[in-house]
Amino acid sequence: MRRKRITKKLFAILLVAGMSVSAVACGGSGANNSGDSDRKDAQSIKEENQVVQQDTKADDAKLEENNDKDTTVKKTQYPLTITTYDYDGNEVETTYEKAPEKVLAVYQGSIETMLALGLEDHLVATAGLDNEVPQEQKAAFSKTEYLDEFTPSLETVTMLEPDMIFSWSSLFGDKELGDVKNWIEKGCNTYYNSNTRPSSEKEIRNRTLENEYTDILNIGKIFDVQDKAEAIVEEIKNTIEQTTEATKDRKEKPTVLILEPLGDDITNYGATSLGGDMVTKLGGELANPDAKTVGKEDIVAANPDVIFVVYMPYAGDDPETVKESQINVITDDEALQSLDAVKNKRIVPIMLSEMYASATRTQDGIETFAAGLYPDLKFER
Repeated sequence: MRRKRITKKLFAILLVAGMSVSAVACGGSGANNSGDSDRKDAQSIKEENQVVQQDTKADDAKLEENNDKDTTVKKTQYPLTITTYDYDGNEVETTYEKAPEKVLAVYQGSIETMLALGLEDHLVATAGLDNEVPQEQKAAFSKTEYLDEFTPSLETVTMLEPDMIFSWSSLFGDKELGDVKNWIEKGCNTYYNSNTRPSSEKEIRNRTLENEYTDILNIGKIFDVQDKAEAIVEEIKNTIEQTTEATKDRKEKPTVLILEPLGDDITNYGATSLGGDMVTKLGGELANPDAKTVGKEDIVAANPDVIFVVYMPYAGDDPETVKESQINVITDDEALQSLDAVKNKRIVPIMLSEMYASATRTQDGIETFAAGLYPDLKFER
């Protein structure tokens, strides 16, 4: 496997993480069906995700240059059978005779995965952005048709006549995107993020990095861009490998809580969560791996070395305000002042989309966790 040096972005984060961390789903217009009047309308979201003309030309030139360098090694052999799931989490096999040409991508990770793989020309429509797409994807996103409805209705989807729908499990209900099996019977395949697959009475399904890898690689196979998909996964794995290699001689693992304050409750992301799997793979130890929620007494008893505070700015929210508000729940609470993480200024913000069904943002999540776990670590650039 081709090895890469750790990213410059992570290097920069690692230098400042120990000093600064304690500082401080949605669009729709008249057709907005999110139920939240404070969310930005679709036109505002489209405008936020545009690039100025000169940037677009520069990005197109860079893309053309990269395409000239591409030497595709793996080719998809059609028909291709891919396993996905229905609304209830049951396995469903789908067969692709060729790469889909009219894909509806709904929600952040689905859209960004398509854009990251250079598949914007295969999108018939997009919907459901909570945040701006990465700067390097804005030129590609501007070429897509972004819908007014945050979650398109079954009627809207039917009118689009897609040959594939790519989204989250929770959106494939009868009152939203529609039933998976019905779409497949009509000749339209579906695929959803494996880490959104619901658990059953018989089985609790862990959210894992491996699931995110599988999704990215599967989309690569479906659209015959396997090399691009493998490069994304390889970068994530390399970052983990280099981090664990650099810390292998440390006698004690940093202990961690991943907390999301939500009103009166504090959610704890433990061993079965994607965030928990990320921390564990990076060599951290979850201080409370089994609890779904925690109280202040639990946090004090765990007394972790570092606390990652989960925040999520939705469309219409100011990201810095949301981040600061979440962090302050921990840092301003008198009952938590005895915590080592508070005293040592190791309260680290992490965006929910980087550690929950994170898709191509998984790299960002790994870098954020690595920087928070090892703020003193220096990597060769």
